[in-house]
Amino acid sequence: MAVVFGAYCLAAEAAGPERTVENNVIISERDPKVWIELPKSVKYVGADRWVLYDIADCELHPFVETDSQQNVQRLYWVQFEGYLPTKPELKHQYDSPRHTTIGGLDFYVDTWTGANGDKVTAGSDTEHIETLIRVKGYKIQAGMMYVRLVHLLDEQKRRELMIIYGENLAPTGFAAADLKKGGKAYDQWPAIEKSLVERAEKKIKIETAKL
Repeated sequence: MAVVFGAYCLAAEAAGPERTVENNVIISERDPKVWIELPKSVKYVGADRWVLYDIADCELHPFVETDSQQNVQRLYWVQFEGYLPTKPELKHQYDSPRHTTIGGLDFYVDTWTGANGDKVTAGSDTEHIETLIRVKGYKIQAGMMYVRLVHLLDEQKRRELMIIYGENLAPTGFAAADLKKGGKAYDQWPAIEKSLVERAEKKIKIETAKL
């Protein structure tokens, strides 16, 4: 089993990203077979593919919108992920009661705020994407708010398309901690995150008919 697992990891990383990017469009030929179109104003940061936590084949593509000082104002994090064949017992488990539909695909929806000093787990997808962003010279804001959209490809729940849309918190006038449960402005978070989700739904377009 160790030999099989090692061979799969090497194959996934050696192959590199499978999806292609043309300007502001990600073209995925499988899992799922879609076009994902983002606003024309985005800048493509790059791609990464690796075996996440030794259990999943993970491929991510970040895009950003920045100000003139390269500070990230909006982040689009697109990730394709599937558990390895060597881990047949694993499946994704999402329990958010909120859902939305984009391009005919059903997505779980959840939201949160984050600060630059938040602990990042070594080897995580967050660590990978933040490294990509910083290597390209972009700067992540002190406070960000995020909406995560997750589409599970089938009833086995072993493969997913995840899209995270993030925005700079500064225009709200609040810090990340202010809007968390127990924070001084937590009562305002429902209205703020509702608008955030609506903007994400408008900015992200998904098509399956083109392929």
